[in-house]
Amino acid sequence: MNSILSITLWLPIAAAVIVAFFPKTAANAIKGFGLLAALATFVASLGILNGFQEGVAGFQLTESLSWIPQWGIHYALGVDGISLWLILLTTLLTPVVFLSSWNSIHKHPKEYVIAFLIMEAAMIGVFVATDLLLFYVFFELTLLPMYLVIGVWGGANRIYAAIKFFLFTIAGSLLMLLGIIYLAFAHLHDTGIITFTITELYGTLLTPHAQTLLFFAFALAFAIKVPLFPLHTWLPDAHVEAPTGGSIILAGVMLKMGTYGFLRFVLPFFPDATAKYAGLLIALAVIGIVYGALVAWVQPDMKKLVAYSSVSHLGFCVLGIFALNQTSIEGSICRWSTTDSRPARSSSASA
Repeated sequence: MNSILSITLWLPIAAAVIVAFFPKTAANAIKGFGLLAALATFVASLGILNGFQEGVAGFQLTESLSWIPQWGIHYALGVDGISLWLILLTTLLTPVVFLSSWNSIHKHPKEYVIAFLIMEAAMIGVFVATDLLLFYVFFELTLLPMYLVIGVWGGANRIYAAIKFFLFTIAGSLLMLLGIIYLAFAHLHDTGIITFTITELYGTLLTPHAQTLLFFAFALAFAIKVPLFPLHTWLPDAHVEAPTGGSIILAGVMLKMGTYGFLRFVLPFFPDATAKYAGLLIALAVIGIVYGALVAWVQPDMKKLVAYSSVSHLGFCVLGIFALNQTSIEGSICRWSTTDSRPARSSSASA
């Protein structure tokens, strides 16, 4: 079993636990330790890059331990060409967050550092989890730290923005949880084996009606996270009210979790429903591209400009994914993860 993924995943959590024992008055020591932990996590993530073999299909550096065996739930991790660069992007941006907030965060610095370390671990977990329920745990875990970052260290309307962000994202992800449970039991009905392992669930047989319902359950959660028009309204408020570090993570990583979810789960799990409703997603993406660009064009507020330009840019990614051809999907991956074409092809083939 390889351990580099677990080291990268759990290092920020261990650092957050240590920070909890720092005295609140030692603000610079807390910030310095948080920065050091983030840099150490980035170095650990370089080990993932070093161990990754280009041109090899499927998940690599895999780890698997039984978590809740009676329900087929595993602590299962792996990385492929889709997730590799998103992990590196996450570990690269977290030190930038701490540097950008060094002189601006004076209120509750210990809690601030802990929130971002936990958020970093959760985002890494989203990209390395190969058990669907474990993925959901990490997907939801990103919500609480960002909610606190906006609500505690945000601007004048931070409470409104934080609650709006929370309600939008939790609503979609709860529907996805129901879809995850249904998918696991559908696999149990077909095979007699209950599992949440992604690669085993890919081949689950579903009726057209079930595919449609599950497609929209998953797609709604990821469309909110992108965010796709008209589910984008939480993002400008969150961007404007969030501190600089929160805006960096929102624009740099969290929005990409939505497009990652489309590519990792929606397309391979529900191919027939995807083909049937791709036109709807393409139409919403095109509207978001044009609308986001026009609104960003007239924004005097820099954070709102970033928010609406993100709606436009991520619309291109969704458009590329649901054009449903190799070139467009590879272009979408390159746009949001800066990966080259070789890992993208191998990971697409594995899906």
